Amino acid sequence: MSGADLSRRAQRILQAVVSEYLQSGDAVGSRTVTRRHDLGLSPATVRNVMSDLEELGLLEQPHSSAGRVPTHTGLRFFIDALLKVKTLSPRDQEDIRGQMLGSLTPGPRPRPSPEDVMLRASRVLSNLTHHAAVVVAPDPDAQRLSQIEFVPLRDGKLLAILVTSDGRIENRIVALDGSLDPRRLERIHTYLNQLLSGMTLDEVRERVIREISDEKNRYDSEVSQALTLGHTVFVRAPERPAEVVVTGQANLLEPGVTADPDRETRMRELLRTLEDKETLLRLLDRTRSGAGMQVFLGAETALSALSGSSVVAMPYGPEDTPIGALAVIGPMRMNYGKVMSVVDFTAEIMTELLTDAGG
Repeated sequence: MSGADLSRRAQRILQAVVSEYLQSGDAVGSRTVTRRHDLGLSPATVRNVMSDLEELGLLEQPHSSAGRVPTHTGLRFFIDALLKVKTLSPRDQEDIRGQMLGSLTPGPRPRPSPEDVMLRASRVLSNLTHHAAVVVAPDPDAQRLSQIEFVPLRDGKLLAILVTSDGRIENRIVALDGSLDPRRLERIHTYLNQLLSGMTLDEVRERVIREISDEKNRYDSEVSQALTLGHTVFVRAPERPAEVVVTGQANLLEPGVTADPDRETRMRELLRTLEDKETLLRLLDRTRSGAGMQVFLGAETALSALSGSSVVAMPYGPEDTPIGALAVIGPMRMNYGKVMSVVDFTAEIMTELLTDAGG
């Protein structure tokens, strides 16, 4: 259903009902709508429209004498067609920026490491929204190689030092067949850096495989040895899963709720899911490959443990090639406008810090 399928009056009443429900958690009656929202309508008119919205499957009545609450379809319609997400105030933006940079005082600040950016982003999200936060690090294979260098070790081995454009450094051990003198090793550095710098690690692998299969390269012993080392470092190396940072799990535990065995079982399942990094990666992979912010409601997450939860997620990085994703996980009854604005601005700051790190 699109916004054009509902009259303006019905949209305003639906928006009022959903807003009241998200704030209070209680069923919303027609008198509450007319008293708190300047609609210029009588309670009887509002009641009739709410009845129509119920027939359309957008509202439901928990009890015969109660008001209405939004259905899953109604909540989805509200988010997609009615919700207006406001830009954070300059003060809130500066507060988030300061927390991400590690200092709230003005003046020059050192750029944080990628690991610090991830951890600070997750803390900002969980602290400001009071929900759980998940941040997926840049896909290792999507990072661009800035430089590679080999350092001789004992026992005929080399330490391969990989530096990516976001400032990450990774060390890999390479076994050598024979020995290399320092001058030849320096020429190998130069050749591989000229050949591969600026490419993503996925592109590096493809280029090394293509070059090593090119017959002309087999007749130059130095090029052949360089490509063999490149093949060992980039092609034969085991795959590395992306890192995942999760904070604020305790925010999902509602205090003061009467003991309920079913609820306790659901909470344990939810917390176990937040500990399963591979499951979270699969969920947020949909965001990283999508466009802009996405909101998953309950069953839309395709995870039974999140059937009663909402996920507000967004990729970060260049718009055409996102490098990671972040998300807030909370109850279906959350302040979507606030959560979405915080997620949006945090993703913007992460993009600034990570994509400029190599510049």
